[in-house]
Amino acid sequence: MSTEQTEVVRPTAEATGSAATRAFRENAPREATGSVSAARVSAIARDVLARIHAAIREHDVTYPEYQAAKQWLIEVGEAGEWPIFLDVFVESVVEQVHNAERVGTKGSILGPYYLAGQKAFAGRCTLPMRPNEQGTPLVFEGQVKGTGGEPVAGAVLDVWQADANGYYSGFAPDIPDGNLRGAVTTGSDGRFEISTIQPAPYEIPKDGPTGKLLAVADWHAWRPAHLHLIVRGSGYSNITTQLYFAGGPWLDNDVASATKPELILAPKRDEGGNLRVTYDFVLDPA
Repeated sequence: MSTEQTEVVRPTAEATGSAATRAFRENAPREATGSVSAARVSAIARDVLARIHAAIREHDVTYPEYQAAKQWLIEVGEAGEWPIFLDVFVESVVEQVHNAERVGTKGSILGPYYLAGQKAFAGRCTLPMRPNEQGTPLVFEGQVKGTGGEPVAGAVLDVWQADANGYYSGFAPDIPDGNLRGAVTTGSDGRFEISTIQPAPYEIPKDGPTGKLLAVADWHAWRPAHLHLIVRGSGYSNITTQLYFAGGPWLDNDVASATKPELILAPKRDEGGNLRVTYDFVLDPA
C-alpha cells in the first residue's frame, strides 16, 4: 500500500449520525416493527421505566439534572445520533441475550456502520481500495463450516471495516462508496481468502451530544481495531460478529463493551512481509 500522506477530513458527529440513521431505516428488517404484542411492549416498557424511576430515587436526581437530561435527549434526536448511542451503549447486551444459545462462532454487535448491497466477490478476492490506500496489507483467510465440521458451500461473508485512519466509507466525506466493503461468496469447500488492510482503532464521534455525555462523565470514546462480518449460509443461522487484533489498544476497555476473547486474531508476517491470519466461522443450523 502507498505510504503517501493525504489530508484526512474528519467526519462530524452530525454527518455520521444522519448517515447511520438513514442506513438503519433502509436496512431495518420488516419484522422490527409491528410484530411485538402489546403485552410484551407493556411488560418491557414498564420494567424499563421502573428502573429509571428507581435510579432517580437512588441518586436523588434534582430538577436541574432532570432538565439537563431532557435537553440532552432532545439533542441526541435532533442530531440523528440514536443509532450511534444505542449501538455503542446498549447493543452489546442485546447481542449477548440473542446469541446465548449459539454453539458456533461467537457474535458481536452490528454497530451503526453497516451498509447493505455491497459489491459481490468470489471467495478469493481483494476488497475495494483507493489507489493510495494507507495501512498494512492483511490477508484474512479461513473456512465457513457447520457445527458438524461440514464445509458450507456458497456461504456469503458480508465484510466491512474502517480504514487506517479509523473511518468508514459511507460515513466520511473523502472515502469512495464501497471502500473496504464487500460480499464474499465461498466455493464448494467453504473457503475464502480476503486481501485488505489492517483497520485502525477509532473514536466514536465526539462533537455531538453523545460526545458531550462522554466528556461530562469522563468516559473515553475508543473502540479497538476490528473487522465486521455477517456470515450467511443456506440452511444455517446468520452470525453477526467482529474480529479484533491481539496486542491492540482498547481490547480490554472497549467503549462499546463488544470484545470477546474468542474473537481476537493474531496475524503473522508471511514471506512477503504482509500480515496473514486464519479464522474459521462455524454456523449453527437454522
